[in-house]
Amino acid sequence: MSDSQTDARFMRRALQLAKRGQGHVEPNPLVGCVIAKDGQPIAEGWHQAFGGPHAEIAALQNLQGVAEGATVYVSLEPCCHHGKTPPCTQALIDAKVGRVVVAMIDPFPQVSGQGIQQLRAAGIQVDTGVLATEANALNAPFRTLVEQHRPWIIAKWAMTLDGKIATQTGGSKWISNEACRAIVHQIRGRVDAVIIGSGTALSDDPMLNARPSGPRIATRIVVDSSARLPLNSQLVQTARQQSVLVAVGPQADAANVQQLSEAGCEVLNFPQSERNERLTALLTELGNRQMTNVLLEGGSQLLGSFFDLQLVDEAHVFISNKIIGGERITAVAGNGLENISGAPAITRPAVELIGDNVYVHGSLRNQ
Repeated sequence: MSDSQTDARFMRRALQLAKRGQGHVEPNPLVGCVIAKDGQPIAEGWHQAFGGPHAEIAALQNLQGVAEGATVYVSLEPCCHHGKTPPCTQALIDAKVGRVVVAMIDPFPQVSGQGIQQLRAAGIQVDTGVLATEANALNAPFRTLVEQHRPWIIAKWAMTLDGKIATQTGGSKWISNEACRAIVHQIRGRVDAVIIGSGTALSDDPMLNARPSGPRIATRIVVDSSARLPLNSQLVQTARQQSVLVAVGPQADAANVQQLSEAGCEVLNFPQSERNERLTALLTELGNRQMTNVLLEGGSQLLGSFFDLQLVDEAHVFISNKIIGGERITAVAGNGLENISGAPAITRPAVELIGDNVYVHGSLRNQ
């Protein structure tokens, strides 16, 4: 096996390890590490929890052998600053490793190439870019938070084979099958927030919690310009057990706002007159709160607004085997596009058959 094949094999393993931290480490990045010597792994580790040891430290703690002269494969550039933990670069220097292979440069300004410089200054060989595309895809939510100061937006919807999201009477339970709904609960359990529009809140009266619960407990957000969310809704009734944030506009009724606040909801009043400006301001606020992944569950108008703003980063679409006909609203409304050439598209879509439903998901490319 060539050196490049060996590097790719160990880095692929590091990326597999990194993904185990999903839902546990945010707003930190997902990072995995493999330490190898003479072509054999002698330690593995990954960043397991926010505030806990980084992947390199975890691997050094799991060492079976001597790290001196070994090659360290890490999916993200080692940190070189004192944050919640000491710098990983110094730990690698102290361990006298011989070489460090890095998949991607850390976009965080306090690192961003400086970790690599530190290692090289200590006489350690550093090679970069091994499986960089895969590493960047894995940490796209972290990069979005660091570079755009907003969370990564995951859009989800379920529709019939003929593209409908409800019957003529508005019924939408259940379009997708139970196994698909279980996938949605898994996603809810690893994100920082779940967003719906007021129309969905009024028609479906959802709980928006993860069943069973996951590693994170998402803030439930309702985009409700007029503060119409009923006090007897499941969201308001459980607001003291799981956070509910209601994003209202300048026309919101003051009495309704006060009642929602007194019931345990956090009400954020965005003064912008335009809906899309308020949505952008909401994402900025969520970014300031270090929210990394946010699930957008609809309805169609809210999904359409986010697509119009080119703010959807990932899509999870569940297509049932049902056909209901009629002229119900589309899954994604909004203004739409004039030309198909400008349409966002899923890059490298994953297509799975989930029982009698089809599940299509992947990151979006906004063309």
